[in-house]
Amino acid sequence: MLTLTAARDKTVCVRPGLQAGRAALGGTEKVSQPEPILVAHLYPQIEARLVKLLRSLSPEDWLRPTICPGWSVKDIAAHLLDTNLRRLSMHRDGFFGEAPENAATYDGLVRFLDRLNADWVRAARRISPRALTDWMEITSAEVAQFFAALDPFGKAPFPVAWAGESASLNWFDIAREYTERWHHQQQIRLAVAPRGTPAAIEIMTRELYHPVLDTFLRALPRTYAQTDAPENAAVKITISGEAGGVWFLLRQTGKWRLTKSAPSSPAAAEAIIPHDLAWRLFTNSFPAEARTSVKTHGDARLAAPLFHAVAVMATSKS
Repeated sequence: MLTLTAARDKTVCVRPGLQAGRAALGGTEKVSQPEPILVAHLYPQIEARLVKLLRSLSPEDWLRPTICPGWSVKDIAAHLLDTNLRRLSMHRDGFFGEAPENAATYDGLVRFLDRLNADWVRAARRISPRALTDWMEITSAEVAQFFAALDPFGKAPFPVAWAGESASLNWFDIAREYTERWHHQQQIRLAVAPRGTPAAIEIMTRELYHPVLDTFLRALPRTYAQTDAPENAAVKITISGEAGGVWFLLRQTGKWRLTKSAPSSPAAAEAIIPHDLAWRLFTNSFPAEARTSVKTHGDARLAAPLFHAVAVMATSKS
């Protein structure tokens, strides 16, 4: 069996503030954790590609349906504009226009966010593509500047709830936001560019795509939380392709931990995921017919939870 072990990601590094940041959130872990994902410097690049893409669209392209049920290309672009505006308003300016309703639970927060998203997208259908793109360019630059000025190891205002965290550091919050920008842009590309063409795969480079995958994998400890296994049992996750890599879930002291270090014993289960489908597995958009393209080996019970992973604010897949 051939698996691809990715080279060290150049966009990820350890800063001296890492241990202090971990201590601020409750101390260090016994298991070696994956390194922080530092992506603030990638925002100008990913956003420039988004604006360039939007300016190239025809009137027909803006109306094309996407893999987001009920949302067109224009609807997704409007959603991305909204995330820019909310980030600047709440995080930079400290202005919360509407308090979450029944958000004491994860599912309650998801329902609140779903309503906010739907309200905005419906209203934004009045905005012209040109105005939407102009505002996207302006607000994207402001968000990029704001993120670049943050201490990556300071405490974030919003925890990464889909990773099971009640408090997060800025680097994780920024990485989470980066995955939003990346996967929604890729949804637009799927809708307007033929599969395999340069426009369809433009942002699937290692520099831009690997941090997305590395961030999404942080959802797995929460996904596996109710899955029991013997002490030191491991699940190996391999994502193929230039942007992929190898991660391990390790069971210790009753909890699952994500690590990039191979355990001393062979993994009890392994899953090998094609790189072009990996992002869809974690964003509630994995086609059922593609499940056979994910190769699993070993204990099927330990591989099964992977297909229920969610690294966006959505309810778990059944």
